[in-house]
Order: sequence, then structure tokens, then C-alpha cells
Amino acid sequence: MSLVALFHAAGALSIDRFPPLASALHAVGTVCLGAGIYLAAQIFNLQEHWPSGVLLWAIGACVAWALLRDWPQAALAALLVPAWLGAEWMEATRISRGGEKILWEGLLLLAICYLSARVPGRDTAIRRALAWIGGLAIIPFAALVALEPSGSASQRSLPPGYAAMGWAMALLLPMLLASWLRRKAAWINGLALLWVVALGATGRRWQPPGSAGVDWESLATYALCALGSVGLIAWGMRESRRERVNLGVAGFALTVLAFYFSTVMDKLGRSASLFGLGLLFLLGGWLIERTRRRLLAQLAEDR
Repeated sequence: MSLVALFHAAGALSIDRFPPLASALHAVGTVCLGAGIYLAAQIFNLQEHWPSGVLLWAIGACVAWALLRDWPQAALAALLVPAWLGAEWMEATRISRGGEKILWEGLLLLAICYLSARVPGRDTAIRRALAWIGGLAIIPFAALVALEPSGSASQRSLPPGYAAMGWAMALLLPMLLASWLRRKAAWINGLALLWVVALGATGRRWQPPGSAGVDWESLATYALCALGSVGLIAWGMRESRRERVNLGVAGFALTVLAFYFSTVMDKLGRSASLFGLGLLFLLGGWLIERTRRRLLAQLAEDR
């Protein structure tokens, strides 16, 4: 409590002379709020519903953003509100199979929404913070959706009511936020929604090394990952966003690398597989980097 009061008081005293320092102090104060909530729960051994601690922290961040209107508080609120919803969902579906699939797809769609917050003519510090959060989260969440486990056979299936509510929140809430942030340009986020659902529907299945036959679901997953990467590049070119082009190129490179490791490498001998890996890194890396630079140069000319 002392740290929360100290940092926020120091931020209030320095806001006139050093606004950036004040924003940093207020942000540290809001971070300390979460530490205080969970430390108090630990000290007094509170056996409460644990997502409620995240809810209290999120409420504190939202109140701080409403009062201060600066980007660090908005970024904390943008992280904590989904964290609370995800925590509630994990707690409600911990004994059921299929809850994680809904969670990861919803978070991936939210990351895409955050990444697309910067649009031509509407670029603020808060939108830049959201774009950074989305850019850092989109590839990990895409990997979780592509590799999501099917769950244990001993678990019961998710009840239909829970499934309907979960899918509604996972798909509609990010789209509502995208409509508010992007207005008429949110139709592209609708295409992203279809891609997320299709990626989750393939349900990547790993085959044991040396298994016979073609894993068509696996190929569909890789194809969708490559398609999503190319789509992100095209989206960046359309709206003159360098970060989307760079992320799309990185996603395509990671897709090719994962495909080689999981599908091609185990079908070759040790020497041939290592030789192919070297060629992939050298030749493939050179081609991808050359393409990325040409795209960014074209983007600079269009501006």
C-alpha cells in the first residue's frame, strides 16, 4: 500500500514539470497495485476465487487510465482486462475439454485487433502501444492455436452453453473493439476472424517420426499459416504499416522452418537433413530478406 501511494503521489507531484516521469511513476504505481493485491492474499491465506485478484488489478488500471488518459495506463488496462476474462474462462472450464481452444483463438483475434489499431489518419500514443502489444503477441498465440492440444480423453466435453458463450465472447468482443478502433476499415478484421477459425479447425496433429502416409491436416495448418503471413504482408502494404510487413515476413519464415523440421527433416538422412537445413538458412534467408527489403522500399515510395 505504501508503494502504491508513494509512486502515485510522486507522479502527481511531478506531472507539471516532468510529464514523462510522471507517467512512468504512475505506471509503476499501478503495477505495484497488482503486487499488493496478491501479496495481501498470500499473507492472509485468502482462499478466494483467484481471478478476482486480476479483476481488482484491472479495475485499478482502468480507473487510472480514466483519470490520467496516458498510454502506459491504457496499455496496462489492455493487458489486464483480457487477462481477467481469460482467467475466469480457465477457472470455469478447467475440468472440461475444449476450453483452451476457445481461449487461444480469442486471444489471437484480440492480438490482431491490437496490431491493426494504427490506421491512416488516426495514430496516437495509445494506438501505438496497442500495436506493440499485438505485434509481440500475434506469433506466440498463432503458434498456440496451430499446436493446441485436443485435451485428455478422460475430460468431459465442454457443455454446449459454455461453448456458445465462450465462442461468442472470443469472436465478437475483438470484432467490436476493432469496429470501434477502425470503423469502416474493420472489414479486414472480419477476414482475419475467418482465418483464425480456419486455423483452429485444422487442429495441428503431430505424427511420430517415420510414420507412413500424408498428414493432410498438418499440411492444411502450414498452408493456413503461410496464407496468414502473406495476408498480413498485404495488409501492411495496403495501410502503409511497416510492422505488419515485418511480422508477416517473420511468420512466413517461421512457417517454412517449422515445416522443414516436422515434415521434411525426419525423412532424410542425418547428413542430407543438415545439408538441407544449411541451404534453407542461407538461401531461404537471403531470399526472404531480399523480398522484405523490396517491400519496405516500395512502401516508402508509395508514401
